[in-house]
Amino acid sequence: MTQEHVWEREYRKPKFLTKENKPQSDVVRFVKFLKNLPAQAGEKISLDRTKVLDLGSGTGRNSFYFTELGSKVIGLEISKTAVELAQKNAIEAGFEIDYQKQNIGEKFSLEGETVDVALDVTSSNSLTEAEREVYLSETSRVLKSGGYFFVKALCKDGDLNAKNLLKSNPGKEKDTYIMPDTGIVERVWSKEDFTTIYEKYFKILSLEKKTNYTRMNDRSYKRNFWIAYMQK
Repeated sequence: MTQEHVWEREYRKPKFLTKENKPQSDVVRFVKFLKNLPAQAGEKISLDRTKVLDLGSGTGRNSFYFTELGSKVIGLEISKTAVELAQKNAIEAGFEIDYQKQNIGEKFSLEGETVDVALDVTSSNSLTEAEREVYLSETSRVLKSGGYFFVKALCKDGDLNAKNLLKSNPGKEKDTYIMPDTGIVERVWSKEDFTTIYEKYFKILSLEKKTNYTRMNDRSYKRNFWIAYMQK
């Protein structure tokens, strides 16, 4: 089963996704970082005039947040059901958000250097290595010079759950596993691998390891994540 079908099934009958429409706390912190950028040398971003690309936008929780701040948001999402739910929610809220059904591992239908901020909140985990190269090169292409890229990715370092899954349910490619019950493929990253891959396209401003708890099948799992702030 392809990852598109897996995600479509997950959005139709969620096993771990929530319908919460509040932004993730890590995204809120990133917005504070953007607001506190120095005004000199054109670094400061005015969010009410910012064009944001939400990669793997789901049902719109982070897109809504940036729209409320006055940003113009484009959301790319592989699941047709998620896109339809996000569009419905946006209409009900009176928001104008451009949601597109799109695999973020394929070429984007956006012009080059037109985006101020890009978000990837654990959305690229299921990409193949070939798709990931497209996702990185396309994100770099559409970001303006000096534009910012926020990434939250699964961390391999010190994560016992990731270690067990890599052993018990290995995927076909490096540091990937298949989530039991869902069939979702996830890629976990060592600090060295993350830095090597992303630095080919972006300047890493900060890379922080953070622990969260993921709930699935009425159980909570301790997971480590990388929170990266990057700039083109």
